[in-house]
Amino acid sequence: MKKVIVLALSVIAMVSCNKKQEEAKIAEVSKTDYAVFGDSITDTEVLTKEAMFAKFKNLKEGDTLNVKFKSNIKEVCQKKGCWMSMDLADGSETFVKFKDYAFFVPMNAGKQEAIVNGKAFISVESVNEQKHYAKDGGKSQAAIDSITAPKVTYSFMADGVLIAK
Repeated sequence: MKKVIVLALSVIAMVSCNKKQEEAKIAEVSKTDYAVFGDSITDTEVLTKEAMFAKFKNLKEGDTLNVKFKSNIKEVCQKKGCWMSMDLADGSETFVKFKDYAFFVPMNAGKQEAIVNGKAFISVESVNEQKHYAKDGGKSQAAIDSITAPKVTYSFMADGVLIAK
């Protein structure tokens, strides 16, 4: 009987430790004031950019994952704010579009902290798509001309965005 109790307590302790490790992957909740774009979302239960990168690594083309994560905005469409890219871990980034083209973000939002909520997925961007986005992003003609092959992209379709004020 004692062995059963000790075994049960050991299992409970291990499960509890795993839960704490999983919770550690969630970003620290701050008292940051955010501007809301799209659906109203909260800044709770948000993954870090490192945890989001790990989730992207496990996706295959055709998979989707409902998730919310926090990172810094790298770049915003300079035509009208209809897309943005956000930092992930290991120097990677995710390309964020907005659901149903229903909202845009400010074109000067680059380098600001943001939280996005929506669907993460893997996509393959054609050469023409990449050139279009490079042009919208204000890239030089030389940079646009250097795009010659399709690219696997960590993509995100956001239904709500919070940007730090």
